[in-house]
Amino acid sequence: MSDLQERAKELDAADQLAGVRGEFVLGDDHGGVYLDGNSLGALPANVPGRVEDVVRRQWGELRIRSWSESGWWTAPERIGDVIAPLVGAGEGQVVVGDSTSVNVFKALVGAVRLAGGPGAGRDEILVDAATFPTDGYIAASAARMTGCSVRAVEPGEVPGALSSRTAAVLLNHVDYRSGRLHDLPGLTAAIRAAGAVSVWDLCHSAGALPVGLDEHGVDLAVGCTYKFLNGGPGSPAYLYVRRDHQAAFDSPLPGWNSHAEPFGMRSEYEAADGVVRGRVGTPDILSMLALEAALEVWSRPDVSVDAVRAKSLGLTDFFLECVEAYVPGGRVEVVTPVGHGQRGSQVALRCADAGDVMGRLIGAGVVGDFRAPDILRFGFTPLYLSYADVERAGAVLGRELSA
Repeated sequence: MSDLQERAKELDAADQLAGVRGEFVLGDDHGGVYLDGNSLGALPANVPGRVEDVVRRQWGELRIRSWSESGWWTAPERIGDVIAPLVGAGEGQVVVGDSTSVNVFKALVGAVRLAGGPGAGRDEILVDAATFPTDGYIAASAARMTGCSVRAVEPGEVPGALSSRTAAVLLNHVDYRSGRLHDLPGLTAAIRAAGAVSVWDLCHSAGALPVGLDEHGVDLAVGCTYKFLNGGPGSPAYLYVRRDHQAAFDSPLPGWNSHAEPFGMRSEYEAADGVVRGRVGTPDILSMLALEAALEVWSRPDVSVDAVRAKSLGLTDFFLECVEAYVPGGRVEVVTPVGHGQRGSQVALRCADAGDVMGRLIGAGVVGDFRAPDILRFGFTPLYLSYADVERAGAVLGRELSA
């Protein structure tokens, strides 16, 4: 047994989250290592049974009665209150539903309206220059709708780019390519001081590290649930609206679900009170209740965001150590920041033949992903990964890069 294998064994023996691994379907009998939880989380073991109950009993037997008797109607806010503490929010500020893209649109247009928009001299939206492409597309559309212009800036340059013209700023908490963790507290404070409204995309941070939405005064935030929250493919996203903004939040998608009297069928729209006004249409119940089951793991006494963050840093530190030990010199470049304060829960490596290498890794049982043109991306989900997994992945990576 190598020194790193011995280290992995010792680290796993001391891991307070080790017992959570059994809550997930991982196919360990095949000896594979799943390092793509930052794209799609593994299946929680309790989800199939819950979905079967929703389909067979709630839908099959109760049918329309389930909107009240099974709690379907209140699911968006109920599940939002489960997600809230995972992103540092109090109750009544998170609503679940729609996709991340739809929620980015709601939040960004709503942010411009909260800031007063062009009528108040606020006619510019700043957007993360390295953002996931859809966020940029949505920002451009929101700008056209509100009469604003869009300017792309690096997150670190936001304080210098803010002005009296800035209406809203859309930023990613963790960069999806590099895994860099941006300074949410500092950037949010700068945006607030400039009189603008902050919108944070939490897709690559929620469920992996502390966010602190309430603590840091974030205005609006969105995120998906199929990555570190393990909600399943296409599981519904969520929208955070800070409590003191809710009365003025003006969604560009006013649907019957967000109406003050949804069954009144009035032709005039009147927004409901609270975060409910972030809803649009009929909730996607099957995927929403699968998500609710997936989130039950966070109710375990041994699971907390702080414990997950500590293990995330431990896993990524150990992976970087394995890369240094196993991978031939000069074969890869570490893109993810080494400093804990700037690292999310993934490691990105630059590699000239990254696409081919990732294909070989997947064939060897180590599943990460490739981002064009030259990035090998490995996501670390502390709830179900072990240090032995990490050592095995590093060894396989070294073998493939030595071939």
